[in-house]
Amino acid sequence: MLCIRLLVFAQEEQTINQEEIALIGYVIFAVLFLAVMVILFFVTFQKRKNKLLLDKVEQQKAFDDEISRTQTEIQEQTLKHIGWELHDNVGQLLAYASMQLNMLEASASDDIKGKVSETSDIVKESLKEVRSLSKSLNNDVILNIGFEESITNELNRLKRMKFTSAELQIDGEQRELKDKKHEIIIFRILQEFFSNSVKYSEANNLNVTLDYKPNQLIIMASDDGVGFNIASAKKGSGLINMKSRAELIDATFNMKSQPNEGVTITIDYPF
Repeated sequence: MLCIRLLVFAQEEQTINQEEIALIGYVIFAVLFLAVMVILFFVTFQKRKNKLLLDKVEQQKAFDDEISRTQTEIQEQTLKHIGWELHDNVGQLLAYASMQLNMLEASASDDIKGKVSETSDIVKESLKEVRSLSKSLNNDVILNIGFEESITNELNRLKRMKFTSAELQIDGEQRELKDKKHEIIIFRILQEFFSNSVKYSEANNLNVTLDYKPNQLIIMASDDGVGFNIASAKKGSGLINMKSRAELIDATFNMKSQPNEGVTITIDYPF
């Protein structure tokens, strides 16, 4: 009888142990399941958060690009209008003044004829410069005469105005850019650099190199002026304009300068 009771007790204890083991297993499973759900929730939440942040960054970039593009278009329209005004109005006035001076020179006395002739030459030279400047401001003219020719004309104009030499060098096999509008944007970047060189550099020489590579065009422009310390210099609108224009055409813009060593800009344009 005692043996039977011991056997029954042992069986009951074994049953209880199995139930406890099963309960512990259920608890462990529940904890693991809950942990997996928490991890999945966290991962999903993080992915959605990252996607929202990425979408926000892309939207901001698209907005900034649109603003830059709009500003560039407005600037181009303004430059075109100024070009027309110079050519049609100022140019015509100078042409009329030149004709009047020619008539005056023909009837002037010998003692003032030399001065009239000198003044007439100055007016003719001014007319030539105004017409040259009006062409460089009109993007339609730039597209018609071509990228390299436009740069050459601008360098020749600057040479007449200020610099001892202003030369364009072309290396590699010439090829068209991905978009004709990109030619205008690069030309405007170079114009901004030329303008800064005229105003600040005290340089005597300008050099521009177009290096055509199989997969990219490397544009390098430099002067031999006083230069400046880029690290301590303020980022003015000129530098910002050049950088933002380069970004519009997926090009990389860099500027190097040291005091008394001139300034060099490099535009890396991918084909």
